[in-house]
Amino acid sequence: MSGIASLSSSPISLRSRAAPAPRLRRFVISCRRTVRMSAAATTGSPALSFEGMAVKPPSHPTYDLEGVIKLALAEDAGDRGDVTCMATIPADMEVEAHFLAKEDGVVAGIALAEMVFHEVDPSLEVDWTKKDGDYIHKGLQFGRVSGRAYSVVVAERVVLNFMQRMSGIATLTKAMADAAHPARILETRKTAPVLRLVDKWAVLIGGGKNHRMGLFDMVMIKDNHISIAGGVTNAIRSVDTYLKQNNLQMEVEVETRTLEEVKEVLNYASETNTFLTRIMLDNMVVPLSNGDVDVSMLQEAVALINGKFDTEASGNVILETVHRIGQTGVTYISSGALTHSVKALDISLKIDTDLALEVGRRTKRA
Repeated sequence: MSGIASLSSSPISLRSRAAPAPRLRRFVISCRRTVRMSAAATTGSPALSFEGMAVKPPSHPTYDLEGVIKLALAEDAGDRGDVTCMATIPADMEVEAHFLAKEDGVVAGIALAEMVFHEVDPSLEVDWTKKDGDYIHKGLQFGRVSGRAYSVVVAERVVLNFMQRMSGIATLTKAMADAAHPARILETRKTAPVLRLVDKWAVLIGGGKNHRMGLFDMVMIKDNHISIAGGVTNAIRSVDTYLKQNNLQMEVEVETRTLEEVKEVLNYASETNTFLTRIMLDNMVVPLSNGDVDVSMLQEAVALINGKFDTEASGNVILETVHRIGQTGVTYISSGALTHSVKALDISLKIDTDLALEVGRRTKRA
């Protein structure tokens, strides 16, 4: 796949070639070798190389990104494949299709789109004038794919589903990250099932920072752990013992819900050599009837901690409140809204771009 290149101004391109009809691929889950995808371990496949990516995906020891792509294609193809394409598109027809932004926002998923196209048909050629993390505006043509018409149309919806969701996440993340400064914005584990790495990749593209990837890479003592352990001190002590006995080194965060719990954590830490690295200040941002928020409790908690540990504000974090929260001195602000209720960014892939723009102008979408 090629890198950034200038795009053809031709709105529609159809061509035939005398090559043999491509074998129709059936995207089904099989016992073929799977490739585990992470930023730390990649394969030699051109479609799976992370070299040259504007933003590399986060690391995960077991996440199978190639498998997720195959699954997305398989659920679309079912047991027959694309019956409409097989009925209407000549096997030797070639086309050129253009990516069209129908909203302003931050584009994300370009690298993943190339992986999908390569999985469908390695002969497809993809060019972009933007990279992941760039701003796109309504009406902009920012990429194109050319090659077998059948392959382009089969890949279209899966590519757009990934790109639209990731771009929506990246767009909201960028807005919240800018507003939260100097605090850093984090997502949570409130991601779409099976799309954990994809969603968190989009957060990175938007300028955010990843919270823990899962249950395995950070100790996070939350309210239910505290209740079961019999209090916040017992919970932290148990974690310290476990990590020491198992010779583990990882970040440890504890959730606090009151100033009394903050003081209890600080008292324990002053008397014990603890693995604790971060204190979460949960729901210490109080919404007011006028739409504003009261951050005085959060400010008091930050002052009590006084830089001894990183701090993380959580609860009532939305775009309208994140700036106030970011001015309290917290290190991080986490928001589940980045991924659990994101609005997809409207992007289309069109062969006849002149007609697409005409329709877009009529509906005020381009």
